[in-house]
Amino acid sequence: MKLLDVIGLGVAGNFAHHLEQAGELKDFENVSTNEPDAPKGIFPFYLPDHESFLGVYPVERETLTLPSYEANAQVEPEIAVHFHIHYDKDHSVVGLDAKAFTSFNDCTIRKEGAKKISEKKSWSSDSKGIGHKWVAIDKFSQGGIMDHYHLCSFVKRDGVLHTYGVDTPLLGYSYFYEKLVDWLIEKMNEQEDFGPLENIRMHLKECAYPNEALITIGATAYADFGEMNYLQPGDEIFVIAYDARHCQGDLEHSEDKIILHQKVL
Repeated sequence: MKLLDVIGLGVAGNFAHHLEQAGELKDFENVSTNEPDAPKGIFPFYLPDHESFLGVYPVERETLTLPSYEANAQVEPEIAVHFHIHYDKDHSVVGLDAKAFTSFNDCTIRKEGAKKISEKKSWSSDSKGIGHKWVAIDKFSQGGIMDHYHLCSFVKRDGVLHTYGVDTPLLGYSYFYEKLVDWLIEKMNEQEDFGPLENIRMHLKECAYPNEALITIGATAYADFGEMNYLQPGDEIFVIAYDARHCQGDLEHSEDKIILHQKVL
């Protein structure tokens, strides 16, 4: 799937405890939400043809290059959904159609003093990772194929495989399906440039109102190793989405899985 013309957006705080473990809860202390478990907002990680660093396409399948400076980078295991965007005559977003999903590494650096989330998200042409295949979405609602999928992640270091993120059903997202879509539409139209967040409506305009979006819908909670360890050169990253009806714990041999495998450089 060609994604060079597709705006890349992410959802912050859509799994319980992730922001606390990542040390980023303080960044959102002045951001109010309608519900206690609501996500905090949307951030851009790729803006097609943008003049800023966000104009560099950051998604790669096989490698992840750490910044040249000390970066304290962590895997952020996520599900990425490919959406078609519908606008009205005033270029307000009025609909999002979910087409397919895959596994994703929204790798993030823990950067002191960053004013916006996006400053921690993209630094090179391989600062993100995407799965080896897409799964078509029959319906983005209860009863669809995504009901059965889980997300897990691992890092192999010095030959030892460590659990990085907690194995989690996709139904464990705080906002999912119709509730997530309604929230995304609201934020794409109304989110203001405030604190760590940015005006997404302005970004859509700057990108000539793209018809498609790649939206990463939130990172899982970390296992102990993931919370306590930053990435190092030589690490291998695995982010896996799998159909729990068929895998039964045997991720190596199941065909009903989406694998992202990256080598850290």
